[in-house]
Amino acid sequence: MTNEIISGLLIPFAGTALGASCVFFMKKELSALVQKALMGFAAGVMVAASIWSLIIPALEQSGHLGRLSFIPAAAGFWIGILFLLALDNIIPHLHINSKEPEGIKSRLKKTTMLVLAVTLHNIPEGMAVGVVYAGLLAHTSGMTKTAAMALAVGIAIQNFPEGAIISTPLRADRSISAVST
Repeated sequence: MTNEIISGLLIPFAGTALGASCVFFMKKELSALVQKALMGFAAGVMVAASIWSLIIPALEQSGHLGRLSFIPAAAGFWIGILFLLALDNIIPHLHINSKEPEGIKSRLKKTTMLVLAVTLHNIPEGMAVGVVYAGLLAHTSGMTKTAAMALAVGIAIQNFPEGAIISTPLRADRSISAVST
């Protein structure tokens, strides 16, 4: 069981790593249309994974509350939103194609802030996979190995295009740095 959990937790990482490895086969920069298509695909997969692997199981687990069964899921949803908003305002980060950084002011390099933006985005994904596998270990949540694996694979599929999108600006910045030195 432990090996299954470790491999399940590493699946989203593998999606990101495989996506990032595409940088070796791509042009120096992705077109804006390709970036939008990849991000749209990633967003759709994340919405599906959130609903089918997190929200619906949360509603089912609180089904004994009757008409109020939505409250635990809604409360968790809003706590997560507030947590991420707080991190978004604290952590200095830079989004792709953005000129102005967000978060507290810092003297970090542009590439570092881009990596922090991706890290900020991956926090809830990591928490979601961790919660699902914790539920699997607890044997009380009704979580199955298949459901846990489905979420991990869904997030890996979503992370693949993100890895590809984020790796190109990082490579371009490295190339610029190498040329200027």
